[in-house]
Amino acid sequence: MKILFILSSFIIINLFAHAQESLKDKLKRKLAEAKERTTDQTIDKIIGKGEQKVDQEIDEAIDGKPKSTKKSTATTENSVQKTAETAANASTMKLSASSKFDFISGEKIIGFEDFKEDAIGDFPAKWNTNSSGELVSVTAGTGKWLKFGQKGIFFPEYINALPENFTIEFDMLVSDDLSAMQSGLKVIFPALQDRNLTFDQYFTDKVSVSLDIHPDQSNAGTSNIFVIDNNGQNILNNDAKFAYLSSKVNRISIWRQKSRLRVYINESKVWDLPRAFIPNINYSVLFATNIFEGAAFLNNLKVAIGAPDTRNKLITDGKLVTRGILFDVNSAQIRPESGGILKEIATVLQENPTVKIKIVGHTDNDGAATANLELSKKRAEAVKTTLSSIYNIEANRMQTDGKGAAEPSEPNLNAQAKANNRRVEFIKL
Repeated sequence: MKILFILSSFIIINLFAHAQESLKDKLKRKLAEAKERTTDQTIDKIIGKGEQKVDQEIDEAIDGKPKSTKKSTATTENSVQKTAETAANASTMKLSASSKFDFISGEKIIGFEDFKEDAIGDFPAKWNTNSSGELVSVTAGTGKWLKFGQKGIFFPEYINALPENFTIEFDMLVSDDLSAMQSGLKVIFPALQDRNLTFDQYFTDKVSVSLDIHPDQSNAGTSNIFVIDNNGQNILNNDAKFAYLSSKVNRISIWRQKSRLRVYINESKVWDLPRAFIPNINYSVLFATNIFEGAAFLNNLKVAIGAPDTRNKLITDGKLVTRGILFDVNSAQIRPESGGILKEIATVLQENPTVKIKIVGHTDNDGAATANLELSKKRAEAVKTTLSSIYNIEANRMQTDGKGAAEPSEPNLNAQAKANNRRVEFIKL
């Protein structure tokens, strides 16, 4: 009897369990059917409302609640902070690949050319040539670019004698067809008295330092260097290979320190010559296309003078101003060519661990004042983040601020003045 009771109980429990499982399956099917009907109704509702509302309706259907078009003050502030942090982090990623780049731009900009004051199709008004050229738009870069004519001399007339410490930087492109190996640009530093439209760019016997920037195949190129002394003798003639980004903007950076010449292409050093320039010669600059039949393009030319004395200015004087930290347009994204000066500042801070600083960003007066103020603050924060994340400077040693265009170093009258006003200050606390 006891065994029969136990067996009956087991059967009843097992049947109940099966009934419960069947009920679960039934509920699952009902929910799935309801969900499918709801989804179909939602899709039918969305259709015909236009593409602009589709994303919003789908988000509402998935999340189960409307997307508010209003943001709280806290949300907006968090968004701004997040944007600044994202920009700063992106800056460190770009700079990390250029941590060995030691180029430092000159202190004072004496020439800046972005061709904004000239019209597309014209030859720039402040330049001279014995050939031809025109300003064009290009797919690989923004703004206006000077397209050099063939076999000509070109130079900015506003650049005269250069001192024994100067830097020249510019963006360069060449025509896409590199198979004929006929695209390139020659940069020549002649004595000022010899710079003219009849300068012999082929086999000169006049004092000069000249180099070719000559892409000769996809993502590669050759640079030739020639140095002519004051006796007309060719005392240096050599060539070097370099990496060149085909169909992309390439940054050329040239640095003279007394007799020494350094040349960088895309943050890689191509030349470092200790005896290139002759003392007591007033060198100037010109560009030439001689044998290059393919098109070459130039933009964002910056000529600066002075030898930065980072350590003395920051530690002794208590203030360092640099125009060598560059950012993308209307952005806090630090450009890779800024790596040299950032590394130099970081070295000074590492050697003086008790020094604290304030980083202050400044802009020119293009655009709205409020936008410039916000941008200058974000740029200062990006610099702080870079010094901390790449060069291990403690974040608590650095404060940041931004002044926008409120404190220009000179009136914003032209491109050169605006370039000088776009700067970052480091103030010892």
